[in-house]
Parts: sequence; structure tokens; C-alpha cells
Amino acid sequence: MTDLDDVLRDLTADGDQLDALVAGLDPEQWLLPTPATGWTIADQIAHLAFIFRLAGTAAADGERFKALVAGAERDFNGAVNAALADYAGDSPQELLTRWRAERAIVTQALAAVPDGQVVPWLVNPLPPIILACAGIMEQFAHGQDIADALGVRLERGDSLAHLVVFIVLTKDFGYLSRGLTPPATEFRFEITSPSGELWAYGPEDAEQRIAGPAVDLCLLATRRRHRDDLAVTATGSEADHWLDIAQCYRGPAGAGRTPGQFATAGV
Repeated sequence: MTDLDDVLRDLTADGDQLDALVAGLDPEQWLLPTPATGWTIADQIAHLAFIFRLAGTAAADGERFKALVAGAERDFNGAVNAALADYAGDSPQELLTRWRAERAIVTQALAAVPDGQVVPWLVNPLPPIILACAGIMEQFAHGQDIADALGVRLERGDSLAHLVVFIVLTKDFGYLSRGLTPPATEFRFEITSPSGELWAYGPEDAEQRIAGPAVDLCLLATRRRHRDDLAVTATGSEADHWLDIAQCYRGPAGAGRTPGQFATAGV
């Protein structure tokens, strides 16, 4: 993995791209429904503001973070929905201002974590670089929902390397969220970057293999597209099962997306 500065730079760039997309929306557009059932564009930005607030607090003040997330391990969805209520009365400009502030704070806070120190998080403490990768995942997933609501395409570059690594590291989440035991068998991932570079992880001789474009893998593991609409392939029965349950975030899997729901996989 690259260093923390690289991840934070790409986290900032991805946030700036999404910011530019929503900053010019009319107030009515902020109320458009997204593919996430019950969530508008405003809800998506509120969620990102809240997640970045959590991450910034975790990096800067561990005890305050623990107070903020008390009970989340027992009712993850309830905690997320309760957090959104704090943003319910905000205008689009207020939401945007809050999200911008939290993005700046989390970047500074993660950069300031001493070398070798972990940051408290929802289940286990994480190195700051992994928490920054989780931020890239959040912006990718919720940004895709916003782009889908607006019928536009977000530019996806080789900053996806951080998200691909995060997906590999969290390979077991799809099993755990469904009460399944992850297989002991190692997987080989051979993923093609947007620029055409091959990113490979896992034993070269592994029988269980995942291959395909990085954008498609990220859409799959964030559950923003159904596997049938993507060019991700599997070799081996365990790898094929994984394509059905791939998930790179904690908590319930949710309904996901249906085959053919979107005209083009990357839109």
C-alpha cells in the first residue's frame, strides 16, 4: 500500500469531485431519491458528513469518539438513522458547509496520528491509512448513489487502488454480515486499473480467483451494482459465491441492486 499522504490526497480529490457535482444543484434536486431506498441526495451528503465527523473525532479524541458511537454495535442501522436526524433541518448549503468542514478536519486529524498508533473505530481499532481508505470507500459508494440519481458519470481513476486494497482486506465482511464462516482458502485478485495496470493480490497459485476491472470490483463490493451487470469474473466455487455476497463495509448487507437496474455499469 502507498503511504498515508497519498491516500489522504486521493480522499481529498474524490471529495472535491463529488462536491463539485452537488454544489451546483438546485434545492429541489437535493431532494431527489437515490437508489438507496428512502435516501435522498441530501441524506447521502448528511451521511458522509456524519461518517467524516466520526473519523475525525476518532483520530483526534478517542474518548469522545467512544461516546458518539455508544450502542452502535448493537443496532448499526438504528445508529446511522439516528445520526441523520441531526442533519434533517439543514438546508443544502448548510449540509455542504458541514461536509466540507468535516472533510478538512478528518484529513488533518488522520495526518496528525503518530506513526505506529491506531485509531479507535466501530469494531476494531484501525491504522489511520486504513481508516482513510474506508473514507474513500464511503465517498465512492454514496457518490455513486448521487451520480445514479442525477444520471451522470463520475470520473474514476487509479486512486481506486486504495479501495481495491480495502476490498481485499475486508474480503470476509460479506460472510460475517450474513452469519457465515469465511473460508480458510486464500483468494487471488487480479484487477485491472482504469489506466490499464494490473493490480494483483494473493498467492499466484490460488485456486480461488477474482479478476476484472477495478471500477467494476468497487461497484460490486460496495453493492452499487449487481454482479450480472459487471465484468468481474470468478474461478472456483468459493470465489463464485463471493461475487454474490461481496461487501466491503460492516453492518447489514442491504438489498443491493438488481440485474439490469442501470443501463451502463459505470453510470
